[in-house]
Amino acid sequence: MTRARSAAWLLRTRGRRGAAGTRILFYHRVADDGDVLAVSRAAFAAQMRLLARAGFGVVELAELSRRLAAGDDDPALLGLSFDDGYLDVAENAAPILAEHGFTASVFVATEVTSGRAAFTWYERQPPLISWDLMRSLDREGPLRFEAHTRTHPNLLRVDDARASEEIVGGKVELEQQLGRAVDVFCYPAGLFGERERGLAATAGFRAAVSCEPGVNTRETDPFALRRIQVDARDSLLDVRAKVSGGHDTPLRLRTAWRRARYA
Repeated sequence: MTRARSAAWLLRTRGRRGAAGTRILFYHRVADDGDVLAVSRAAFAAQMRLLARAGFGVVELAELSRRLAAGDDDPALLGLSFDDGYLDVAENAAPILAEHGFTASVFVATEVTSGRAAFTWYERQPPLISWDLMRSLDREGPLRFEAHTRTHPNLLRVDDARASEEIVGGKVELEQQLGRAVDVFCYPAGLFGERERGLAATAGFRAAVSCEPGVNTRETDPFALRRIQVDARDSLLDVRAKVSGGHDTPLRLRTAWRRARYA
């Protein structure tokens, strides 16, 4: 379906960029181990070269949210993020980002990073970025770390107290580890409602991101920013289509699958 949509976009637009506004790509891993969430090192390098040659300014999401708030929704501006904080992002993605002068956000679940919880979709969880390495990269590298709750639950399925503990507590723990304010929140699996949006705003975040695809403009709700996923199956044409408007509308099947998986 992804390939078909990308081909249709190319035939329809001849490669021109779509609706005005800025888009956000999100990844999980950059590794060569066959995980469907892991883009290979060679593919990721090729994708970043594609973005550089196309003239995109690729930035982390705190910077992107500031620019959107100031009215800057230039389609040549592109947000980049990684969910969950896997070690291979530091080892394999960071050097490639630095080579192009790009920056990216990494969303971490604090209790999982600390080893007191685990991501339930892995039988054998890949290594995560340690707190020491995280602090070093956050100060000097192309990666900036942001909040992704404490244990990565489906927030729609927990009570008010637990939802608050996950959102507010994750922010507090991450700020203590990094020694700075944490500005951006990522809803686990992109699942949220009015309660979760309100908790993120009350906690002091300036923006929050979903997993719903689309374009972001100065009018977009900063607590419902849209992101477009890139995974192991995407070709360079797919990535080109994703940053240019070919995948701005969500697929109902994909949305239903994500909700069922995390229910």
